[in-house]
This record gives sequence, structure tokens and C-alpha cells, in this order.
Amino acid sequence: MSLLSLDNVHTYYGQIHALMGISLTVEKGEVVSLIGSNGAGKSTTLRTISGILHPREGSVTLNGVDISKTLPHVIVQKGICHVPEGRGIFPKLTVKENLEIGAFNVTNPKEISDRMAYGFELFPRLKERIDQKGGTLSGGEQQMLAIARGLMMNPEILMLDEPSMGLSPVLVELIFDIIKSLNEKGVTILLVEQNALMALSVAHRGYVLQTGQIVISDTAENLRNNESVQKAYLGIE
Repeated sequence: MSLLSLDNVHTYYGQIHALMGISLTVEKGEVVSLIGSNGAGKSTTLRTISGILHPREGSVTLNGVDISKTLPHVIVQKGICHVPEGRGIFPKLTVKENLEIGAFNVTNPKEISDRMAYGFELFPRLKERIDQKGGTLSGGEQQMLAIARGLMMNPEILMLDEPSMGLSPVLVELIFDIIKSLNEKGVTILLVEQNALMALSVAHRGYVLQTGQIVISDTAENLRNNESVQKAYLGIE
């Protein structure tokens, strides 16, 4: 049984048919990457998993339990954390307050403190800015905060939507080093990323989406060597 499974999922925005029968799996301990052009359905897939959108057809299951109609805050409690595109931090709250909100369902103060310390271990810069308002952080620091906040719930699956967007090459390398390190520590990751080459460098498997459908599913290595993927997404002629 897969940790996460989507089976023939159809998701709509009003009358717009955004996902047309998506089926995919994520196994415990994997990094799985979704790649595709803008509008392909990558972010919609994550929103469907996290309960922001509900499929009209098909199912989303976590550990074999159907969560297709479950509310987003309950899905977080069940172990899926979604770090959205654009980071979604609270700009008027401090770094510390943003992290505390990430642990909204944790009642043990020591557990909250330990998880915060772990985030600071991953991102020492956040500790230096613990009392700084989120909106005054740089783009890279905000992305660090978004990921650290996501980890405050100790999720079974961490879903990252465009974590490198708008970052300098040095920070992109840092973020992907952190993704790799988190996975080595046992965190299962579902990754949406425009930088397909970087995404496939840390992933075990990947899915290629086009206009709401999965057109290729393979190991990350095979996708990197696939001629059509190279031309369309990796900038290799």
C-alpha cells in the first residue's frame, strides 16, 4: 500500500476541467517530482491533495484512507503539509510566531520548542531573525521560513510548490541541499518545481504533466535521459 495515492482524479475550477484523470503514487521515503509547463496542473494536484480543492471524480488516499473530501486543516493533522507557491507566510508576524502557527495542533510546549530548534538547525539564518517580521525577510529567508513552518507539524509528506521561485542560484542550491537532507532524514517529499533539472537531481521518481494529464511516469534518471523531456523541460537540444 502506497503512502499517498491518487486514482483517476478529476478536479475542476468551476467549469474548467483542470485535472483529467490523474493517477500517481508516493511511497514512504521517496522524493517524487511533478514537472510540466505553467498551467499543466502541478499546483492543482497539490491543492487537491491538501484539500483546498476536492475532486469531482476519483480518490486521494493516505495510508489507504480516502481523504478526497477532507478539510485542509484535518489533512494537515493527518500528516500532509503543503508549502504553497509564493510561500504564504504571515508578513506581520515574527519568525517565531509564524513557526508557532505551523504547530497549531501541538499542545506540548517542549515538542514545539524542539521542532523550532530543528528548523533553526536547518536554517540558522532564521534563528538570527527570530523576532523579525516575516514580511521584512528576503525572498530566500521567507522560503526558509515557509519550509521550517511546514516541518513544525512533523509531516509524513512534505509538499513543496516551486521552492526555488525567485531565488538566486546560490539560494536555489541551498534549498535543494536542504530538500535532499530532509529526505535522507526520512521525510517523504512531493515536489513541484519549474527547475526540472534540479528537481530530477534530488528525486527518485517523477511524473510529467501536460494540460491536466500525466503523459510520462518514470524514474528520475530515466526522465533526465528522455529525449522529449530534455527538449521540453531541461533545455537540452
